[in-house]
Amino acid sequence: MTKLMTGDDGKVRCGWCSATEQYIDYHDQEWGYPVADDRRLFEKLCLESFQSGLSWRTILTKRDNFRRAFSNFEWKQVAEFDESDVERLLQDEGIVRHRGKIEAVINNAQRMRELIEQEGSLAAYVWKFEPAVSDLPEPQTRSTSPESEAMSKDLKKRGWKFVGPTTVYAFQQAMGLVNDHSEDCEFREKARLARAEFVSPS
Repeated sequence: MTKLMTGDDGKVRCGWCSATEQYIDYHDQEWGYPVADDRRLFEKLCLESFQSGLSWRTILTKRDNFRRAFSNFEWKQVAEFDESDVERLLQDEGIVRHRGKIEAVINNAQRMRELIEQEGSLAAYVWKFEPAVSDLPEPQTRSTSPESEAMSKDLKKRGWKFVGPTTVYAFQQAMGLVNDHSEDCEFREKARLARAEFVSPS
């Protein structure tokens, strides 16, 4: 059974929310609700790649700084970044200053062009990897899945970087492809209803 926590408002939530007050808003308003907007999907993939080896708390705290640094993750703009932008970002104390991850964001923005030409949109591509509800195990009991492994493998084949299966699974949890809210979390049903009303892009 996954852990739970009860907030000051009396609502029962996934246990990981207890780590910081900031997690509560993220959990209640964002985590697990389906997204079809390419900019938001690209941003999340980038932020998950920055999280690799760190905590999501670190990234969430710096999210506004990342948005300023990377042109709000408008991928067409990021795709035009050059070495001078890499050096600028390496001096930016508001973000995670990791050359490999910075260069990966720029590379992945450039790969977006090719993906969209082939798939129509990032959203149409991503939602092809949604698992069947019947295939899902108990919430929060794994860090990868066959679908995250397949998407990771395909993205790497397309030249994307820092998109391992654990990173991709965290992305799929957050963007609503997987409803990983705990069974007794009061927001699990909200996420389920949001998915029921959501039309998968194609």
